[in-house]
Amino acid sequence: MHKIPSSDITPEHIYRSRRRFLRGIGALAIAGLGVAACGNTADPPPARTPGPVSRQSDEFGDPLNTYEQITTYNNFYEFTTSKEGVAQLSRNFRTTPWAIDIGGLVHKPQTIAIEDILKRYPSEERIYRLRCVEGWSMVIPWLGFPLRNLLADVEPMSEARYVRFETLYDPEQMPGQRDRWYNWPYVEGLRLDE
Repeated sequence: MHKIPSSDITPEHIYRSRRRFLRGIGALAIAGLGVAACGNTADPPPARTPGPVSRQSDEFGDPLNTYEQITTYNNFYEFTTSKEGVAQLSRNFRTTPWAIDIGGLVHKPQTIAIEDILKRYPSEERIYRLRCVEGWSMVIPWLGFPLRNLLADVEPMSEARYVRFETLYDPEQMPGQRDRWYNWPYVEGLRLDE
């Protein structure tokens, strides 16, 4: 496994403000095109530098998000594409009993309850370079267990090349899965050597 040095870890205030950063980059790109098109040679405005941090604002002086905003802004299209709407729609989501089914090219196919997974595979904290399917990436702390431990227990066959992950399909609980814009359930995959 490639060790990521702690100096590469994206500071928390950066990854929490990535959307503002991306908007700023977009604005800079548009402004740059405008300057190039107009032939403007005026000096650009001074760069915004971090100011004093208080309990009411972030390092740039912008107001902090409220607890309500932080705990209700989610990205689960299984419920809705409205990031503010997920919290209400998932309020009564049942997570017990919960199990995963493991099948395919394995010698020991099985269904494992989440409680057994948590007992069998203790969580570890790691630092990873996260690459989101939305196209952004950053280096952040992560909590979980090594997938290789679970794979060793189910013993993939020699001809197995990929691990396929398929989410729960339950439109009764997750109304976004009724929408036809995406072919539910969500499926993701990794090469076995990853």
